[in-house]
Parts: sequence; C-alpha cells; structure tokens
Amino acid sequence: MVIGMDVWVGSYSSATGGNGVGISTFRRTPEGGLTPDRSLELASPSWLTAHPTAPVVYATNESADGAITTVSAELEVLGTVPSGGASPCHLALTEDARFLLCSNYGSGTLSVFGVAGDGTITGQTDLVRHEGTGPHTQRQEAAHVHMAVVRGRTVSAVDLGTDEIRSYTLADNGKLTPLAVSAMPPGTGPRQLVRRPGTDLAYVVGEVGGTLLVVREDPVGTFTVVKTVSPTKTPYVEGPKGPNWVAHLELLGDRLYVSNRNPDCVTEFDISGDEPVALADHPCGRFPRHFAIEDDTVYVAAEWDDAIVAFPRGGGEQVRYATGTPTYVLFR
Repeated sequence: MVIGMDVWVGSYSSATGGNGVGISTFRRTPEGGLTPDRSLELASPSWLTAHPTAPVVYATNESADGAITTVSAELEVLGTVPSGGASPCHLALTEDARFLLCSNYGSGTLSVFGVAGDGTITGQTDLVRHEGTGPHTQRQEAAHVHMAVVRGRTVSAVDLGTDEIRSYTLADNGKLTPLAVSAMPPGTGPRQLVRRPGTDLAYVVGEVGGTLLVVREDPVGTFTVVKTVSPTKTPYVEGPKGPNWVAHLELLGDRLYVSNRNPDCVTEFDISGDEPVALADHPCGRFPRHFAIEDDTVYVAAEWDDAIVAFPRGGGEQVRYATGTPTYVLFR
C-alpha cells in the first residue's frame, strides 16, 4: 500500500533541544534522490512505525511527558495518547498488528496498546516497569527500556540500564507475563536486537560498551552471548568526540549494518559465517542515528549534520539532503 510519500523523516524538535520541525517528507526520484515535499509540526517524533495495512504512521513523542501520535497518510494528526512513561524511543507492532509496543527509555517502562483494524489505538492494555542498574553510573543509574522485539507472542525488551533482555509472553488480551531474563555482559548497555532469519542467532548493539554481540536464542526469548566483537572495522579510540555510542542495526541477506556515533560511520559486516566479519566503515555524516536501506542505497539520519546522508550500499559518493536534527528514516 502506498501512503502517498516515499520517505518520512522523524526528528528532534525544539521540544527537546533539536531544530527539526517534526516529521518531514520527501519524494524519491527514480535515481534515488530525495526532493522535499511536506512537513508536520510535532514534538520530537524520534521513532516512526507504519501500520502494515492501514494508512497511518505512529510516532513517539520523545519528551518527559511521553506520548504516541497517530498520523494519517495526508500528514494530519489523528490522535495522541500518553506513552506510559517518559522519553518513548521505540515502537513495534505485533505481527497481526493487533498490539503496539512502546519502549519508554526515561522511565524504564514497556507499554502495550490495542490497535483496531483501521489503525486506531484503542487504549493501553498493559504496562511493566523494569528495575535495576548497571556499572556505568551516568548511563545506567536506572532501567532504560530501549527496544521491544516481537516474535509471535514473545516480546523481548532490551534494557540499556540494567544490561538485560527481558522477555514476556503477550496474551490475546494484551497482557504481558514474564518469560525469561537474559543478562548481557556488565556495562554493555544493550540498545537494539535483531534476529537472523532461519537461525537461532541474533545480534545486539551495546551503546554504553561500544560493542556488537552475537547471541543465541534457545529457547525462544532466552539469549546467551556467543561472541563480542568491535562494531567498527577500524578500531576506534575515544577522543574529544567521546565514546562510540553504537546506534542502529539493519540486516539484509548475509550483510549486517551498524551505525556508529562519534566514529561517524555505518559499518558493513559479512554474517555468512557464525562470526560477523567487518568489511568496511562507510562515512555517513556526524552522529548517525537510524538508517534505512532501499534499492542498494543507504539513507542515514545524520543527527548532528542536520541532513539525510545517502550513499551506495557498498560505499561510495555521498549525497546530502538538508533536514533538521533527523532521527529516523521511513520508506513507504
């Protein structure tokens, strides 16, 4: 289903110290270029998730009084609901699109919302609160749920603050029941998790530790670390920019791509074997956050460059498209 625009870009707005307008849209040319189209003023829609059949997109309003905004194909606000916590940073729909999971970083909560067939959020069905800390006193002073990954009725919540992946079983009434707790190495600060299809392997980026972890999932919802590797090909030595705050993962065939903030690159890995092999660090603009890959082109939200930076999937010449404090790139 075509939603009317090719690309939606979420951003940090003045509500949280950014200079983005909210959601900006671009039309994509046959050659892969982006032409500015329309925009919607919205408070820091840092993460966007499209409904698979209904013409709506959900946006996290990443602020202290967190919210989720539903936006129509015509770029109009259809409704806003409290997110169930502070600083919501990630959204995920269940495979049947009956429930929407929201990770609230600031408050360490995971909330569940019912979703109607037309995409309308019908109300909150559950909320769980994580407790705990990690060894990094500034980044891990409390629980910080950063992502929820859905597999059937299993929901795995990645917690940066407690160095854990907490899995739950999601019932038909939208309630969560604890299933398993998987500990990551102390100080990892896990941010995102992506499964490798057809295997029991998955990959976790450690934002606090600046690491990439290979984990094995057995049984479903339980993760054991198999290997820890560098998230970049060229070793990064912390300097004036700060540590490597690893951000986003994308898996495409036998390639895994990881965005590295401060090294300012997207690193390409060969994952055809059991251990990821770094092939190249592709420059991609300052503080690369989320990125999307479309037709062998990588489009990166370079937050500190106020631009979407595009380059060929295997590396090459960059093209920049101006947009304020981008955080997410959504192709429709």
